[in-house]
Amino acid sequence: MTTTAERTAPGRRAQLKFVLVLGGLSAFGPLSIDMYLPALPRMANDLHAADTTVQLTLSAFIAGLALGQLVLGPLSDALGRRRPLLVGLVLYVVGSVLCAVSPDAWLLVAARLVQSLGAAAGIVIARATVRDLYSGTAMTKFFSTLMLVSGLAPILAPLIGGQLLNWTSWRGVFVVLTAFGALLLAVVLFALPEPSSQRSPARLGQVMRTYARLARDRGFAGYALASGLLFASMFAYISGSSFALQGVYGLSPQAYSVVFGANGVGIVLTGQLNGRLVGRIRERALLLSGLLLGVLGGVSVLLAVLFRAPLPVLLVALFLLVSSIGLVMPNASSLALAEHARSAGAASALLGVLQFVVGAVATPLVGLGGPGTALPMAVTMAGFAVLALAAFLALTRNVEPTTDQPVGRVA
Repeated sequence: MTTTAERTAPGRRAQLKFVLVLGGLSAFGPLSIDMYLPALPRMANDLHAADTTVQLTLSAFIAGLALGQLVLGPLSDALGRRRPLLVGLVLYVVGSVLCAVSPDAWLLVAARLVQSLGAAAGIVIARATVRDLYSGTAMTKFFSTLMLVSGLAPILAPLIGGQLLNWTSWRGVFVVLTAFGALLLAVVLFALPEPSSQRSPARLGQVMRTYARLARDRGFAGYALASGLLFASMFAYISGSSFALQGVYGLSPQAYSVVFGANGVGIVLTGQLNGRLVGRIRERALLLSGLLLGVLGGVSVLLAVLFRAPLPVLLVALFLLVSSIGLVMPNASSLALAEHARSAGAASALLGVLQFVVGAVATPLVGLGGPGTALPMAVTMAGFAVLALAAFLALTRNVEPTTDQPVGRVA
């Protein structure tokens, strides 16, 4: 028998359009961070700046992502999704152009901040738009489908950036990012309609009360912390694995790229598996499975490092932990947003900010032991994975998630 969800679901062509556009918007963060990382040493030389000054371009971008989401999420609840998104995309393009022509490191830092505010619009509004269009298991399935696009971004970005540097300077990387932002701006302007959404005021007092209400919601806090803390474990892997696998275990840069790419493929595969299982297995059970997989992977990484296990053992453990993201993120996002249709932008903002803030805390921890050991990375990964599971169990124990709701109708 045809269900309400099946009758109101968008057509295959419309769904493919939303997957590509929203996936591209979700990919802004990893593309803008990972694509230019191979160029950092050249940037320092060309701009006659210290390495620490050039590294501020990364810090400024992450800070802008957090600030931009906090502002643009509630703004999109009040004004609709399209206008804040279009403004954000214009900011991204302008910031990318400024990055490409920056004559010194400090202007580059400022340009990266402008670029990040635009990227934040893409990330937070893409997630809120999914909540506008879908609900229940259909929302979880769509988040899983987005992993095909957004999950490939951190895999391809360093490879694309490295290849670009073979025939252009670091400025060429930002030219490519400019073109990417301009393409998405054109697509959103001409092909992405305003989705139906419940509007709420954007007054400062109301926004702060909304954030306070979300923070007091045990279910939202539990799902958000579970995803944010596991994402911090992922941040520890991203920031520490190149030093650990190349400096400690002797992998070549080429071999490390293969390992990094294989783990990214693991995220995509588990995301697609999650999409197939949703509807047969409850989202909460799938989320718990992903968190348990993350703990298994994190603890296995720690044991492999402590007992100096062979490299293949460590690689399998890393694969387990990284792949768990594909199970955790779609279900945690769907469950966290399920009860907050009216404030989907603000809820999406808190989800995103939590990921980057906790990730920023985890990143420096991996370097505490110096370059000759992988132990700090392993402890950080295992610790945050365990904390993610603990937060989920403690805060959502008596929370009954809303499931099997009809799919939201495309505007």
